[in-house]
Amino acid sequence: MTFFWAIVLLGTLIFVHELGHFIFAKLSGVRVLKFSLGFGPKLFGKKVGDTEYMVSAVPLGGYVKMLGEEPGEALNEEDKAVAYNQQPVIKKMGIVLAGPVFNLIFALLLFVVMFFAGMPVLTPEIGEVIKDSPAERAGIIKGDKIIGVNNTDIIQWGELSDIIHNSPGRNITLKIKRAEKVFAIEVTPEKKKAPNIFGEEKEIGIIGIAPSGKTFIKREPLFESVINASQKTWEIIILTVLGIVKLIQRVIPANTIGGPILILQMAGKQASTGFLDFFVFMAIISINLGVLNLLPIPVLDGGHILFLSVEAVRGKPLKEKTMLLAQKIGISVIIAIMAFALYNDILRLITGEMP
Repeated sequence: MTFFWAIVLLGTLIFVHELGHFIFAKLSGVRVLKFSLGFGPKLFGKKVGDTEYMVSAVPLGGYVKMLGEEPGEALNEEDKAVAYNQQPVIKKMGIVLAGPVFNLIFALLLFVVMFFAGMPVLTPEIGEVIKDSPAERAGIIKGDKIIGVNNTDIIQWGELSDIIHNSPGRNITLKIKRAEKVFAIEVTPEKKKAPNIFGEEKEIGIIGIAPSGKTFIKREPLFESVINASQKTWEIIILTVLGIVKLIQRVIPANTIGGPILILQMAGKQASTGFLDFFVFMAIISINLGVLNLLPIPVLDGGHILFLSVEAVRGKPLKEKTMLLAQKIGISVIIAIMAFALYNDILRLITGEMP
């Protein structure tokens, strides 16, 4: 079943990405020759109109092949009007950008559906109070429910922890419900160094409490779902970009890079815990795919955008020899990254490190 869920994940995201290129090519009047899920030899397919729709053997990507896309491709005079390389730069850029943008929009829509249908969130109920912590000294006990902080009502644990972490050394007022009583307690979070998501030490505030683990389903109205989904999508985009920067700066070790085996493992693991976790994972991977495709590496969409930007400035495309050389370099870089990611995956299997 793990392999099945990995195929569902990758197949869906590849389809969404290529659909973006396909739709914008059609809207731009460009003839699409092939729409393929996967690379390599064709497994099966069917031609409808000018386009052959097919599934290929290697399910690690896909492509949309357009007329006039290849450097040096010979064109009949009557075909030039529907050839990719004969279109204005703005149209070509729109076709290239559509793939990554569709991945980001798809993730946004997934989050909208999840927020609207309901997401399980932790209640702000105390499950544990650490001995001799600021919380214990202030009189907080297990079972207390924190319903407000600094005159702001809260309904979930995340809201509480965010305020505490952002208030090191600063006095805060907690509104507490204990049995049928509601009262206020003042507490000052201790300053503590803790690693952030990238492993860098940051100063946060803690008071020494842990959640009870109780959850409730929080459903949002449609408008609120769109707002929250947009915020969540933007947050993950920023984290993905920062992750790339931190990787280049060597803040994040290179051995954290994962390849197809890690995705396969994670897809199966998330699916086993429920559809909600699987869809969250799908949304995150979709955002990662969209952002990574915008990197200015030849062969990736970002590389094509770079070439088109140069073409817009120069008023003419780069020489075919230059573009072919750049593509060869880009392919070499991608193969090297994929090989390294696969090496990391195999090393994890050997050492028994599971996601």
